[in-house]
Amino acid sequence: MNATFTQRLTKNANVSDLIFRIALSLIFIVGGLGHFIEHRQMLLRMSESPWAGLIETAGNPSLLLWLSGVVFVAAGIALAAGFAVRLSALALFVTLIPITVTIHIAPGHVGPFFKNIAILGALVHFFFNGSGAYALDRLRERASQ
Repeated sequence: MNATFTQRLTKNANVSDLIFRIALSLIFIVGGLGHFIEHRQMLLRMSESPWAGLIETAGNPSLLLWLSGVVFVAAGIALAAGFAVRLSALALFVTLIPITVTIHIAPGHVGPFFKNIAILGALVHFFFNGSGAYALDRLRERASQ
């Protein structure tokens, strides 16, 4: 590659964490809002899951849907802002696992299942690497020094 092009890529690499964090967070913010806006449709989908009994064993499906929506929206906004990124990634990861298992491991759901696997990988990235350069977490770190 051209040296100038490589230098520009290296100089602007910090922006990629910001773009990655915001793009990932939108999945959770929009999806979480869907837990409220499309509550009945999602409850129907849950009841049609081969794992519906497991969902009901875990708790009231409607309550679980409300709670996961709250976690998705709140942690998604925090992730986008770069605030408490590791905690946000962990909360989203822990919330997404049972949803993936009970809703997306079903006939005809191979695409959504592997989409969730990719999303879980992205959450692991932010859990281990933190927010990146442009984030509220970085501002807090600088302020405490």
